[in-house]
Amino acid sequence: MTVTTVKPRLDHAHVRNLLKGMIRIRRFEDKCAELYTMQKIRGFLHLYDGEEAIATGIIPLLTDKDRVVATYREHGHALERGIPMGSVLAEMYGKAEGCAGGRGGSMHLFSREHNFYGGNAIVAGGLPMAVGLGLADRLNKDDTVTACFFGEGAAAEGEFHESLNLAALWKLPVLFVCENNGYAMGTALKLSESQTNISAKAACYGIESESVDGMDVVAVEAAARRALKHIEDTGQPYFLECRTYRFRAHSMFDAQLYRSQEEVAEWREKGPILRFQTWLQESGLLHADEVSKIIVEVDEEIVKAVAFAEAGSDEPLETLTRFVMSPDRPAPPAPVASTNSVKTTYRDAVKAGIVDAMSRDPHVFLMGEDVGHYGGCYAVSKGLLDQFGPDRIRDTPLSESGFTGAGIGAAIAGMRPIVEVMTVNFSLLALDQILNTAATLRHMSNNQFEVPVVIRMATGAGKQLAAQHSHSLEGWYAHIPGLRVLAPATMEDARGMLWTALENPDPVLIFENVMLYNREGEIGDNAGPVDIDRAAIRRAGKDVSLITYGGSLFKTLDAAVQLETEGISAEVIDLRSLRPLDMETVIASVTKTRRAVIVDEGWKSGSLSAEIGMRLAEEAFFELDAPLARVCSEEVPIPFAQHLEQAAIPQVSKIVAAVKTLMEAKP
Repeated sequence: MTVTTVKPRLDHAHVRNLLKGMIRIRRFEDKCAELYTMQKIRGFLHLYDGEEAIATGIIPLLTDKDRVVATYREHGHALERGIPMGSVLAEMYGKAEGCAGGRGGSMHLFSREHNFYGGNAIVAGGLPMAVGLGLADRLNKDDTVTACFFGEGAAAEGEFHESLNLAALWKLPVLFVCENNGYAMGTALKLSESQTNISAKAACYGIESESVDGMDVVAVEAAARRALKHIEDTGQPYFLECRTYRFRAHSMFDAQLYRSQEEVAEWREKGPILRFQTWLQESGLLHADEVSKIIVEVDEEIVKAVAFAEAGSDEPLETLTRFVMSPDRPAPPAPVASTNSVKTTYRDAVKAGIVDAMSRDPHVFLMGEDVGHYGGCYAVSKGLLDQFGPDRIRDTPLSESGFTGAGIGAAIAGMRPIVEVMTVNFSLLALDQILNTAATLRHMSNNQFEVPVVIRMATGAGKQLAAQHSHSLEGWYAHIPGLRVLAPATMEDARGMLWTALENPDPVLIFENVMLYNREGEIGDNAGPVDIDRAAIRRAGKDVSLITYGGSLFKTLDAAVQLETEGISAEVIDLRSLRPLDMETVIASVTKTRRAVIVDEGWKSGSLSAEIGMRLAEEAFFELDAPLARVCSEEVPIPFAQHLEQAAIPQVSKIVAAVKTLMEAKP
């Protein structure tokens, strides 16, 4: 980021570039609208018609190393950033030659080469990512700026406020650009916002902010220069509200019943291209014949882009699932024989894993609610603030979506964040960022961007915390492609899974059962990273396979001990990884014992146990000598009263009873 002057230099070459930039976007999108009516472009198509001055006035001021986070109306941003027009159009065609391999389409353009971090179809969804990119720059002491574009509708979303608060709190080099076109889809701003001055909202967070006429490309550029100079001088964020208007529908599906044709016509008379071109010709800075030459140049480029897209190829069906996860992962750590054993708790084992990771790699940092001064809700990070300092042990506001998204953005920028969400129920507030960004970015960008973030959270019941703090939702997350989901139960896994997860190039969620934190046990003093791909046989047996994970492991082991006294030999499998599932180990065990009981603290309906059971039915049906069985939580929100809570979740007696019933069953 280098801004030598805050005043635009309106020489002939510069004004010609500004006008051509806007005409190029406009005529390209006119062609896109035509191609849409021909069904060459499918899905949603959101056009930038009327807003061209914003991208044109801002993006050329950025350096190559600066980043752009766009919104779903991002064709203009992509073109101004330098992504070839043919590559953009091929993406809109869904062709393999597109800038995201045809996997993102019109709303999700990506280019690692151009530091273009994509359009985002989730309103306000890109703001936390931009904050995370800025956080990475702050931690690395880079002089890079992230420009984040979004519409005024985002101002009603929680992620807008969470992101602005974080950017101001942490003094991050982010340029927030609100493209205020007056309508969030079909709802006028005055109908949805009590405060229609969006820049005033940003100012409430202590962010330097201003509103500018977004239909005046020179005014936009001048404002952007001021903004970038402010960021360069202070390292702090800037908020720029560009008041503009979209001449076309929200998307090509939109009948525009919410505004009159007269209103649109009135605004067209103030359009950025017409306005600038008229001024240039009246002032003698540009003549009509030069405008004609610009149009010819642009139209020739469009013809070539259409030809490129038309000649594009479809990605083979055989590669459909390529890049859901990284094709390149480090080899699993080699097992290390234990030397001397030391007594520890599960809590301290997790803490030791964090200390180990942070000591090894300066890119690792911990962020989350109360992880610093308080020491963590479950005291896992107690004392780490003094050891590593506030940059690396980073307390966050109570804004799960905002700080989780920031962690995702920091990971994309090359950091290795450990994001702690206080409890699994709270993680639902961050589900948008986990599902729509972390899990999808690699595949949707055609492997251009990876998200090596680790998200930890407490899960499970037994502490009398009632329904809003006590559920086991890890099975929900195990449903999502693009995530790796772990459930450490032993001391070794509590310590060692974290380091292996941090070396993984994809997002990893780690679920720590609340009933394990105080559990004591032995661990080798040389304990280190562990394999996160394989299930483990925790107890050998020959009559029945008990398949479980996390907080239910030790109940299941206790049940196996009780069953042994009654002549039933139970093999206990600790899944450890819930996505992907190590079905090879499970099937090998069931093939030996010929019976299976799945113990899962999640609810039975749509549960992980149902998935495992179905896979066994599909892949090992003829190895079974009895029906499949499972022990799950009752179909009820977890109650507060202790006797009801205990009755709601799997217990040793329920496991033993299920096994006895199964042993009597016939195939």
